[in-house]
Amino acid sequence: MRLLLVRHGQTTSNVGHQLDTDVPGADLTELGRTQAQAVPAALADEAIDALYVSDLVRTSQTAAPLAQAVGLKPRVRGGLREIPAGDVEMRSDEEAVDAYLGTIFAWDVEPDRRVPGGESGTEVFARFDEVVAEAHAEHPDGTVVMVSHGAMIRAWAAARADNVDLDYAGEHWLPNTGLVALEGDPGRGWTVVCWTQEPLGGPALADRAHTGPGGEPEDDDAADEADAPD
Repeated sequence: MRLLLVRHGQTTSNVGHQLDTDVPGADLTELGRTQAQAVPAALADEAIDALYVSDLVRTSQTAAPLAQAVGLKPRVRGGLREIPAGDVEMRSDEEAVDAYLGTIFAWDVEPDRRVPGGESGTEVFARFDEVVAEAHAEHPDGTVVMVSHGAMIRAWAAARADNVDLDYAGEHWLPNTGLVALEGDPGRGWTVVCWTQEPLGGPALADRAHTGPGGEPEDDDAADEADAPD
């Protein structure tokens, strides 16, 4: 299966650099809506068999233009929701962001470590795995798009792919409407074949200063784009 993980478009909380993970979450900004409108053309060469979104409103808003273009009804699954910020929800200060990301990017060695007031890595990956397994059961040789969230996509891809790890994910940001494409299946595993570091609409739609904490790298000097890991 070809699995295309697309981060949602820019939200008002991204502009404020806030850890916004609760339902229903913030709406897209005007730029975010423009980013969403660019997704269908960017994925025009993909034969998409199914489209999934999380239960946060920003993913449905992002997926709407693509759903219309390909004639698919998005399937809403809570398992694709962003990693909960727990006790630091809606905070934007450095201490809160570091506590959140520091926990997530330690899950390679401490998968049961829990975001304070939130989930463990084991719980997060299990719920995302469930949605992927559902999609694979219906489209084992197809192409499936899942519109999800920055920290969720980066962490899950790093945990499940055979050619990237959490160190890679920590150093490579995922902008609004950025794409991580994987090929494989739940049984044999996954390989990342593309990890974009610009929006699907191209660099003109990027707002590097307001992408939100879930999509930013730990190192602001990370490369501008990496189509596929080594």
